[in-house]
Amino acid sequence: MTEYIGLDVSMKETAVSIRRDGARIWRGKCASDPNVIAELIRKRAPTAKRVVFETGPLSVWFFHALRAEGVPAICIDARHAKAALDMAANKTDANDADGLAHLAEVGFFREVRVKGFDSMLARTLVAARARLVKMTTELSNQIWGIMKTFGLVVPAGKGSTFENNVRSLLTNHNDLAGIVLPMLDAWTGLRTRAAELGRQLLADARQSRACRLLMSIPGVGATTAISFATAIEDPGNFRKSRDVGAWIGLTTRRYQSGEVDYDGRISRRGDRHLRRLELYNQPGIAKQILRPLVITWGNRGSELRI
Repeated sequence: MTEYIGLDVSMKETAVSIRRDGARIWRGKCASDPNVIAELIRKRAPTAKRVVFETGPLSVWFFHALRAEGVPAICIDARHAKAALDMAANKTDANDADGLAHLAEVGFFREVRVKGFDSMLARTLVAARARLVKMTTELSNQIWGIMKTFGLVVPAGKGSTFENNVRSLLTNHNDLAGIVLPMLDAWTGLRTRAAELGRQLLADARQSRACRLLMSIPGVGATTAISFATAIEDPGNFRKSRDVGAWIGLTTRRYQSGEVDYDGRISRRGDRHLRRLELYNQPGIAKQILRPLVITWGNRGSELRI
């Protein structure tokens, strides 16, 4: 006999539902720990065929940890699961787990490709640097605005020029300096840390052949190259290079009903960060590089993986 399991994962507890032969045989809760869940599955459902859970903040960790324990884990799209789970009269964790177990049994779900830890680590580096850069910009704008209120207009300039201008203007304003200088010190620290992450990002990009191939295109830098390479991971995940555009959410949505048939805006599904990169801001650039990249990457295999 074969069991099908649904997991409704939360930060502290995970609701578990086990089905066999079209009926629920057990449900309960346990700690949101892959090791604990794997032990429960081995005890309650030793012949489990599918263990289904939705995409979420813990999905990458859960997927790889459960697979390492030999559990047939499957991560499914939360938006597709929502339509089925909303049919329940009451919205509870237990009912959601039941619904996921039922989807696992009938096979009515869309599996999501879960990225590897190496790709997630590279994407985290990109996100961390971007956040520090944004915080630096916000803090410099705040300093500029405060000083402007007291008639101290900071001349145009970036980096050390901005810092020197601020300090020189505050020479005879001790009361204001007690407020602004701590902010300026914080701005300097953030800028230094952002530069360190930037150097690490560039070093990682130079070590990857796929990123070097991407960076050979005018206008494509280390951030774009790493973001694209880690999002795609393996070109074998796509049958055609044009499928990448649809996966990122750059293709138009279509509505057809009777005589009405029109195309709308782009779907905006998938990786939001990747859509905003300069890689797609240049006309035709995506089509020019996606196809040769997929072909070259596919032919050379793991040599071009980040």
